[in-house]
Amino acid sequence: MKSIPKHIAVIMDGNGRWATKQGLNRTEGHRAGAKAIDSLLTSSLEFGLQNVSLYAFSTENWKRPILEVKSIFELLIEFITDRLDDIHSKGIRIKHSGSRNRIPKSALSSIDRAVERTSKNKTLTVNFCLNYGAKDEIIHAMNGLIQSRKSAKKDLLGKVTEKEFEKYLYTYPLPPVDLLIRTAGEQRISNFLLWQIAYAEVYFTKTLWPDFDRSALVDALQDYDKRIRKFGGL
Repeated sequence: MKSIPKHIAVIMDGNGRWATKQGLNRTEGHRAGAKAIDSLLTSSLEFGLQNVSLYAFSTENWKRPILEVKSIFELLIEFITDRLDDIHSKGIRIKHSGSRNRIPKSALSSIDRAVERTSKNKTLTVNFCLNYGAKDEIIHAMNGLIQSRKSAKKDLLGKVTEKEFEKYLYTYPLPPVDLLIRTAGEQRISNFLLWQIAYAEVYFTKTLWPDFDRSALVDALQDYDKRIRKFGGL
């Protein structure tokens, strides 16, 4: 492959459907999805990817049954506890994008521990978008910019540039997304990284997330490699 994206984003869809096909409960589907993350990280290191953003839990996911939500955060804690040493040893940096509100304290503590411990790693940045919604992020960024201007006693009505605005996004300072992947056959963005995917290539696959392995990533990267990116030009 001649062209490798600097930043890929993944909407990890299909855990529940995978579990149903296997005759298992949805929690086991999420557990299998966590193993697929392991595979993705290994392959990302192999192919020299620099940044990977994962849609782990959206602001809309709070509408799901309480027991499912609870199990998702318990699996998150388990994921960090079991894998943090290995992740750190490989030079992977963990980042969290999303609101800290409503996240259980135990899960938030695990996230903060992972972020702090890996903060100086540079091989690969894995951005967990947890309690994340793009509309929420844009409003959060705008409020942050306004508060910053107030504190600095700057003109609140002054012109806002993209460069200034982006500093207040959850994802800052990650680069724009080059490739957005969505699994499980759905073809929608679902309030994910709306600002960051402005010129991303989009790849949809029918593969359910727990089945998304190295070969599935290769298919996505090869498809990306064939794209001609014009960014509005000729």
